[in-house]
Amino acid sequence: MTDLQLIEKLCEARGASGFEDEVLEIAREYCKDFAKFEEDSMRNLYIVPEYNKGGRPLVMLDAHSDEVGFMVQAIKPDGTLRFIPIGGWNEKCLPSSKVQVYTRSGYISGVIAAMPPHLMTAEQRNAPVSYSTLAIDVGATSDKEAERFGIEIGAPVVPLSPFEYDKKHGILHGKAFDDRLGVAAMLMCLKKMKDCDSAVDVFGVISSQEEVGERGITAAMHRVKPDCAICFEGCPADDTSAPSYMIQDALKGGVMLRHMDATVICTPRFTSFACQTAKTHGIKVQLAVRSGGGNNGAYIISANGGTPVIVAGIPVRYIHTFNGIAAMQDVESNVELGVALLKELTGEIIKGF
Repeated sequence: MTDLQLIEKLCEARGASGFEDEVLEIAREYCKDFAKFEEDSMRNLYIVPEYNKGGRPLVMLDAHSDEVGFMVQAIKPDGTLRFIPIGGWNEKCLPSSKVQVYTRSGYISGVIAAMPPHLMTAEQRNAPVSYSTLAIDVGATSDKEAERFGIEIGAPVVPLSPFEYDKKHGILHGKAFDDRLGVAAMLMCLKKMKDCDSAVDVFGVISSQEEVGERGITAAMHRVKPDCAICFEGCPADDTSAPSYMIQDALKGGVMLRHMDATVICTPRFTSFACQTAKTHGIKVQLAVRSGGGNNGAYIISANGGTPVIVAGIPVRYIHTFNGIAAMQDVESNVELGVALLKELTGEIIKGF
């Protein structure tokens, strides 16, 4: 499986929070030749490379498997589906978007209904988008027919957005780049470390349910006791929305190293070490200070008496919508930095964090 094939499979996998199974199957396949696996009831996947030697400092690589999605809340008499969000959405992007709805026999296509302008009143034209007025249409004509389609209350729903790679320009198009690109970068790091000398052991965690409150990593940190951790994240690119002096997560800008966001101040000495390592190896990085947002780092840094953590971000335009844009070179920069850090970290350096 090539790196691009891995990214495509991960991004097209269907895995709303709590339903991440397809993502884990891909990770198991990619790592089966060099790692062993454990899995818990929250669908956290623990990847233990066979090249570890034991008795050395343990560095955890984390990326979350889930994507923002929806859940069927009720089936209406006309056969359309009432639904609620799983994770944070830009609701303005929802009407007319194509989705995939889970049924007893697999996923089927649907669309988030958008009323034709011919039928809208002036009040409806100006009304804000609300989940109470939205519905998913799978083509059923009654609630009984929708049930015959195999749809049940509680069914997960995810975007139907095909993955595309513009090879000429190195651009990725698709859904779930938060955080499937992070998962891809993490898995690629684990694989590349097979052939590298290192003073540390490495442990991969693909954590679940990040989009609904970092629940998976909270459980995982009770199980894993790393000496430090690197979070790989898909992060909202700001280069098409912020004034030039505030752009801190630009497409093709390299790794976004986050000093802080609304939930965490990443370990300053670890962040500085990562910046210096990137400079030494000629890896592009961009530094960010965020007033909002959040990620698994907040739960890692406070676990087990305090765990040094950095967040390595991949810029994604239009995050938490149906179609994201990212650059392959930014994924590769994250892999390069991850490998460089794993090769240079030592027990003494980690103690200094």
